[in-house]
Amino acid sequence: MSRLVNESRGAYAFIERNVHLIKRYWGWELVWFFYSLVNSLAVTYIGAGMERISGQPMDTQYLIMYLLVGTLIWSYLSMIFYSISEMIAWERWEGTIEYTFMAPVSRPTQLVGTTLFAIGYGVFRTLLTLLIVAAFFHLDLSQANLGGAVLLLFAGSVSFVGLGIMAAVLPLLYPERGAQMTNAAAALLLLVSGVYYPIATLPGWLQWIARGSPATYVIDQMRACLLHRAPTGSLLSTVFPLIGAGVGVIVVGLFVFQHVERYAKRTGRLKRSG
Repeated sequence: MSRLVNESRGAYAFIERNVHLIKRYWGWELVWFFYSLVNSLAVTYIGAGMERISGQPMDTQYLIMYLLVGTLIWSYLSMIFYSISEMIAWERWEGTIEYTFMAPVSRPTQLVGTTLFAIGYGVFRTLLTLLIVAAFFHLDLSQANLGGAVLLLFAGSVSFVGLGIMAAVLPLLYPERGAQMTNAAAALLLLVSGVYYPIATLPGWLQWIARGSPATYVIDQMRACLLHRAPTGSLLSTVFPLIGAGVGVIVVGLFVFQHVERYAKRTGRLKRSG
């Protein structure tokens, strides 16, 4: 029991530290939120302007919602991915990586704290963006299946935590190029996950990659919830595999991370950044 209490306190300490980092770099957080908000509005205005662009009558409200769902869900999932995958880069930037990795705190505890912070902060930013964009376009979500949407967010969070842990290994193995590699991985996920278009529009070989991205299924089913009022029961065939696969990747990711961490300490890669 005392061990559980200590680990819980350790996880909360990482949540609190990330909150203080947000306060310290509040200017950058404000800039990135503004950029994310403007990007969401710009993409959504593409849907609003399609009737004028094509010269053909179409359901622009549906297009607005289609693009908005993809943009917001990707913004949320990518925040979880980046918060975990860039954990090593942040430690090096702050100059605390040796202190953190030598502290008597287990790595799963650090990852739990980082994950809980990322989910909470991601939900807050996504809801705030949704409220602002909804005010611009007067969106009506009264008929949407919000309960199913929350369930999908949870399933997507689990799957992207696993991907983030796996990606966090790269900065440990490659101090000079690891962060660039995680950004390249995120860009590939953005391309193939159907954020702005159906994956059926992609070439066949990219569609195969798209089927391996959990974001593909989260975004597709989220659109079914919010645009077509799909019942929660119909989502379970997607939710359970996402959670199962996410848990499996988390377990494998923790195992790989711990081995790579020991390798990085032994070869002097922990502190080195260039």
